[in-house]
Amino acid sequence: GAMAEEQALAMVTCTAPVNIAVIKYWGKRDNDLILPINSSLSVTLHQDQLKTTTTAAASRDFTEDRLWLNGEEADMGHPRLQACLREVRHLARKHRGGSTEDVAPLGLSYKIHIATENNFPTAAGLASSAAGYACLVSALARLYGVEGELSEVARRGSGSACRSMFGGFVQWQRGERPDGRDSLAQQVAPETHWPELRVLVMVVSGEKKPVGSTAGMQTSVDTSPLLKHRAEVVVPERLELMMRHIRERDFEGFGQLTMKDSNQFHATCLDTFPPIFYLNDISRHIIALAHRFNAHHGRTKVAYTFDAGPNAVIFTLADTVAEFVEVVKRSFPPTANGDQFVRGLPVGSASLPEELLAAVVMEPVPGAIRYILHTQPGPGPQLLNDPSQHLLGADGLPRHGA
Repeated sequence: GAMAEEQALAMVTCTAPVNIAVIKYWGKRDNDLILPINSSLSVTLHQDQLKTTTTAAASRDFTEDRLWLNGEEADMGHPRLQACLREVRHLARKHRGGSTEDVAPLGLSYKIHIATENNFPTAAGLASSAAGYACLVSALARLYGVEGELSEVARRGSGSACRSMFGGFVQWQRGERPDGRDSLAQQVAPETHWPELRVLVMVVSGEKKPVGSTAGMQTSVDTSPLLKHRAEVVVPERLELMMRHIRERDFEGFGQLTMKDSNQFHATCLDTFPPIFYLNDISRHIIALAHRFNAHHGRTKVAYTFDAGPNAVIFTLADTVAEFVEVVKRSFPPTANGDQFVRGLPVGSASLPEELLAAVVMEPVPGAIRYILHTQPGPGPQLLNDPSQHLLGADGLPRHGA
């Protein structure tokens, strides 16, 4: 009938955010299910500045599953991608078993086409897999009409992806069960909870990182006694403390703990054998700069955190952004892209007092930072309702010039 006809081609487009862990996840206790050795806590960044967009389409006319990443066709056979697809279809089957809808549901046997795009460089240490898998799972869930707990499905794609299923401040609970059913993300506070919080992503290099996270954390689990101590002793108490700082909007506590946890994560990388180095000279310059800036002001006004790569993510409050950006510009003078050095949310201008310059800005290192992205906490995955935003055309192939 007409109802069944309508579902010949179904298409859904979603966007999803990047998240930055302030209590880090490093180390799996189960590689297949992606179960972590410790809980973690992150801040979801705003999609106006950093997002993945994914279109998923299903049609009885498609002859094979196909995938396009940033316009290039990619291998659909990736085990983690297949795991997500399998899990969503499994949920759809369960969901349908108990429903009496008269609408012909989308054929679960139909092949699917997926197109996905990032508005930021991939593999630059900017959590592209977190946004990517959160977006994939959101789009597939909408396509198949699945509701409910999806962070567990996203986790099967990339551990940190489960945290990108929510906006604001998000905890990924380690869980206890061997099957991973309780290893889930949950929102600690929405993005509206702390309106003054701002984020500066300092992009040091867009190159791929030296050691991928998956390989790196496995070696750490196998060889680092510090990592074991961190997971069992340090993280559980830090997690409670961090949630309190967030609830109380205590930037001093939040900032200090964020820096300490980042430093300890990189210490476990150094404690791995052979050691892993994600920070480089510029990263260390930024760390020193942040501490000089805070010391000059006599309190924690900026806080850094680094993931598995050299890029710094700076947390600060809105009233500090202009001054700190000016300090960064003086310390790492932009070479070519002067106009494009600061991107994202607008940044006001600031004039620096002489004593601040003398105390904080040391020997400048020109061109060390490619650009600064100014953003803030934001919401979880979104459904795009405007058909012109689909990345695939009516034929199920990528739209050119999209």
